[in-house]
Amino acid sequence: MNNADFQEPKGRDFIEQARREAPSWEAALRPLEWNDFTGQAKTVERLQVMVDAALQRGGTLSHILLSGPPGLGKTTLAQIIGNAMGTQVRVTSGPVVERPGDLAGMLTNLEQGDILFIDEIHRLPRTVEEYLYSAMEDFRIDIMLDQGPNARSVRLDIPRFTLVGATTRRGLLTAPLRSRFTLQTRLDYYNRSELAKIVERSAQLLGVPIESTGARELARRSRGTPRIANNLLHFVRDYCEQRGDGTISQEIAARALELLEIDDYGLDELDQRLLRCIAENYGGGPVGLSTLAVAVGEEPHTVEEVHEPYLIQEGFLQRTAQGRVLTRRGFEYLGIMPPKDQQGQLL
Repeated sequence: MNNADFQEPKGRDFIEQARREAPSWEAALRPLEWNDFTGQAKTVERLQVMVDAALQRGGTLSHILLSGPPGLGKTTLAQIIGNAMGTQVRVTSGPVVERPGDLAGMLTNLEQGDILFIDEIHRLPRTVEEYLYSAMEDFRIDIMLDQGPNARSVRLDIPRFTLVGATTRRGLLTAPLRSRFTLQTRLDYYNRSELAKIVERSAQLLGVPIESTGARELARRSRGTPRIANNLLHFVRDYCEQRGDGTISQEIAARALELLEIDDYGLDELDQRLLRCIAENYGGGPVGLSTLAVAVGEEPHTVEEVHEPYLIQEGFLQRTAQGRVLTRRGFEYLGIMPPKDQQGQLL
């Protein structure tokens, strides 16, 4: 078959091909259409407006930046955008693109209208990032050949493409790069009813019988994150098959999650150690990140990026200029009275 005989699959055909080519776990659970995606209503509506307008014009979609905590659906949304546009999604991540030549290779291999998805885009090296400026605006790149007196610049035209960037730390993006995205939208943690719908859908796709109370129990302990909810569902399914009757009920889900040491608030063993360490070792704080990480035997980056955001969102912890401070709710969760000199100051 030559290139003239090849046609990109569109619409439903494109989605079915994507499901066949995806790994089995992803194919089972990852939404590939707008109607299958739950939550993030404002972000989804913004993306739909842009996609529908681009399709109506017959043009290329503008560049998009998705930000927010991990596991909320940034990669999934990029795939849905590609399916809606009927184009290929080329996936990479910031740390992988180490040299300008790596980026040039990816850009020159794109086809008209393709989507280049860069996860953790804030981790792109600055020398690589600068090549993106002209690529995003003018759809060309200038490559330097040779060095010294023989050095020369070669300009390469690249197909019109869409860059979809994903980041968990939008503040680390440089202003020049950030300003080149037409749409910048943030994904927030999901509420429990949205997570319960996601759990029920995933259970149905996996062929796992689940009661609504079981889905709500899983949602309650999933830290507002669909990826965590789906991971927990896999363990609860295994637990249910070995220790239950095959149906995930509220009681079975609770027993399985207690085995994982995940409590009613979705806090795991390290979350609890963090709170207890601040309360018992440092009188409720303030305590610095590095000191806290050493005290609980974890990397500072893991504490800051994985555990703290949810603890802060739920009101157990507060970041201050002096360090991390336990809130009144944090003391109440631990069942510990705050120090007398702090009782009137706690939030």
